[in-house]
Amino acid sequence: MGPSHKPREIRLSTTPTPEALAELKLGDIVYLDGLVYTAREGVYMRVLDDGADLPIDLPDLSMANFHCSPAANIREDGSHDLGAVTATASFRFAKWLPRWIEQAGARLIIGKGGMSSKDYKDYFVPHGAVYLSTVGYGTGALLGRGVQEVHSVHWNKELGMAQAMWVIRAHHMGPFIVASDQTGECLFERENAKISANLEKVYEGTRPAVLKRLGETDDRSDEMIG
Repeated sequence: MGPSHKPREIRLSTTPTPEALAELKLGDIVYLDGLVYTAREGVYMRVLDDGADLPIDLPDLSMANFHCSPAANIREDGSHDLGAVTATASFRFAKWLPRWIEQAGARLIIGKGGMSSKDYKDYFVPHGAVYLSTVGYGTGALLGRGVQEVHSVHWNKELGMAQAMWVIRAHHMGPFIVASDQTGECLFERENAKISANLEKVYEGTRPAVLKRLGETDDRSDEMIG
């Protein structure tokens, strides 16, 4: 076996320069510093479809849009209790992203699972944006350690806790993995192609399927992604 290469670790501002974004490579591990805001379909529809004004100065305060539902509550005195930030699947919001990236100036889209390279090339690349993915599942509490404070919460009454825009001050929040770069390449598609190409080798020497009536199959393509 050849030598293993440890991924690069990057500290990145949530108002990154174009040069900082251009330096990111697929597979880099990123930790964020600065203001991060949550926005998903409720916020997108309110701003993009209903014409509501942005409640904070974007992108000057933040270029980092996190697709997540904070595990949080607002106390009676108006203070905030936030213990975890759990990512949700970004592909659900892809149809709003071209307009959001243009109007809100988002350059870091953060979430779970990512999108296709076509989405990245069509929506992200023209604006110099990249996608950061959470690493694995059950990381909400880990990411919560990077929350210094809740800066503000907007549209909680109108949209509810999960859909409201939470503005979070982050310090060393992560890890996130660079899943798309400024060329629009997709980390997940690249790695899935490597796995699929070697799938036959994994099954060399195994016995043929004998329980086909229970769904067992010899067709390895059933297990390929993409």
